[in-house]
Amino acid sequence: MTSKQRAYLKGLAMTMEPIFQIGKNSLTPENTEAIAEALEARELIKISVLQNCLDDPKELAQIVAERTRSQVVQVIGKKIVLYKEGKDEKKKILLPR
Repeated sequence: MTSKQRAYLKGLAMTMEPIFQIGKNSLTPENTEAIAEALEARELIKISVLQNCLDDPKELAQIVAERTRSQVVQVIGKKIVLYKEGKDEKKKILLPR
């Protein structure tokens, strides 16, 4: 992913609300599966890491990205933004070249 594409996705993610929360149980297989399904449907998602989660958000982002075969767009504070290119042509986010 180029820096231009990453900047574009960051701009899109700014207005999004987090659709997942990772809490004190950290990352469970159920969380990972739900995140993977959401990435298939939406391509770009935002995840919130709650205060009671003791894990580092950057490490969590890398683990989730590996397990869901997605890319980390950014991690700011306790917010994670992930991107995975979808298969549905109608819903695809058109990235700049």
